[in-house]
Amino acid sequence: MRLPLIQIDAFADRLFEGNPAAVMPLPDWLPDPVLQALAEENNLSETAFYTAQLPAGAEPPPGGDPAYHLRWFTPAVEVDLCGHATLATAGQLFDDVHPQARRLLFWTRSGWLPVSRTERDGELELDFPAGRLRAVPDGDEVSAAAVTALGMLPEQRFQDIDLVYVVRDAAEVRAVAADFTGLVRLPVRGAIVTAPGGTGGVDFVSRWFGAGAGAFEDPVTGSAHSQIAPYWAERLGRTALTARQLSARGGTVHCLVDGDRVRLRGSYRRYLDGVVTLPESTE
Repeated sequence: MRLPLIQIDAFADRLFEGNPAAVMPLPDWLPDPVLQALAEENNLSETAFYTAQLPAGAEPPPGGDPAYHLRWFTPAVEVDLCGHATLATAGQLFDDVHPQARRLLFWTRSGWLPVSRTERDGELELDFPAGRLRAVPDGDEVSAAAVTALGMLPEQRFQDIDLVYVVRDAAEVRAVAADFTGLVRLPVRGAIVTAPGGTGGVDFVSRWFGAGAGAFEDPVTGSAHSQIAPYWAERLGRTALTARQLSARGGTVHCLVDGDRVRLRGSYRRYLDGVVTLPESTE
């Protein structure tokens, strides 16, 4: 059994920037343990698998655009929402399958996620559900353990999909030296540290550290921006924002908060096209 594997740098303005994702089109779904083993072997933040077969329980597609069933796996678990691997999957489909299309639709664990071309070549826009941050008290044990593992003192503490910590400035975000052994034991997907951008036309910055997702630090995390962009939109008094994730690779995400949705724009760069060979029997 030979399966294509395409590796794409997402939220990247140039090669070797942003977040690498593996994209693996499938004619039919393989058993979940095989999908997980492939993601572990790829050893990237996420591997995206998709088929053209929509599951029986899927809601009708919202429009006549090409529609696919999309799933995301880290090296350890399947996740409910992933931005960079969705952007990478859409980029591969626009390049190879739908060069004339303007929009694609993905049925996921988070419902339908549209991805559209923008006017800028190589840039796409994701339409994601907006996060709903809720305040976390200082005495919360899980949050306190994460603060200790991250080695910082936040000004504000929130939680949505991930724990969210607001610190004073970008220098504090850069200075975080996380203890992954402390984070990995916590019953949360991950932790976001964020601050005002300050300079260079950047409205806010962040870093994302894994816990239950089985990743250490993600280079650029689209789903993190869907959680924190509404906070920064309210705090800064505008809905269109430019964000920068301050990982070693770095990446830029343009955010537009629109009610209960967040539109995330970013570019992609194709790095690798390959073939994975599996035994005929994958039971």
